[in-house]
Amino acid sequence: MEHLWILLAISFVVSAVGWIYFVYFFSIGYGLSISALAAATAIIFHNSLDIPSAILLGVLFVYGIRLSAYLLIRERKSASYKKILYQPEISQRKPFFVMMMIWISCALLYVGQISPATFYLANLAEGEAINEWWMWGGAITAALGVVIEMIADAEKSAAKKRNPNRFVSHGLYRIVRCPNYFGEVLMWTGSFVVCIGSCCSAWQWVVAALGYIGIVYVMFSGARRLELRQAEVYGSDPEFQAYIKRTPILIPLIPIYSVAKHKWLQA
Repeated sequence: MEHLWILLAISFVVSAVGWIYFVYFFSIGYGLSISALAAATAIIFHNSLDIPSAILLGVLFVYGIRLSAYLLIRERKSASYKKILYQPEISQRKPFFVMMMIWISCALLYVGQISPATFYLANLAEGEAINEWWMWGGAITAALGVVIEMIADAEKSAAKKRNPNRFVSHGLYRIVRCPNYFGEVLMWTGSFVVCIGSCCSAWQWVVAALGYIGIVYVMFSGARRLELRQAEVYGSDPEFQAYIKRTPILIPLIPIYSVAKHKWLQA
């Protein structure tokens, strides 16, 4: 249990970048926190680290660094992203209590997300009958999720350079409208299933489940924000209307084409 307190302290310190600018709690602070927590987990449990857990933690570390770098570069170079990032309703200063609650929530969420790998290694160190095949499966699934996210980001960047005024509908975007968010859901699904073979106790399952449910909620919330924003920009385009009616919003092959009406997804 003590290792969780160490990770929580690290999560608070790194995610504190959000005090510089509110949105950083969820963006740059998120990526840096995941990388820091993955590295810290590997260091704390270096004596128990096996190949599949090292791969999973490596995947999460690389994911966090890539995400933070990608967001920083986009903030500096993309005029359209700056316009969204610094619009008045986002950039206005939040009350201290609100900032504290968000900071605490983010720090707890990030620890919950990384916890399956932590529990695997902690229980392995205690001699529990761990099934490493679940860790192998989780690591491979997480890696696939990161690859999907990287491809989706590259496709979108290339498409916007060619035509910044058109929505993206080729490549992975032909399969799902938010492939980058899907890639992240897949990555955290891979991380979460590790618990199945980790001999987790009830409280460990609760912590891991809250982290997983929390990030899936955030991804659906992000998909909803994107849907509303795209509706404002492309809503009058018949080609766009045809695209959104045939392409699921977040999960491939699952016929959920809109989440705009679900206000409870507003985060």
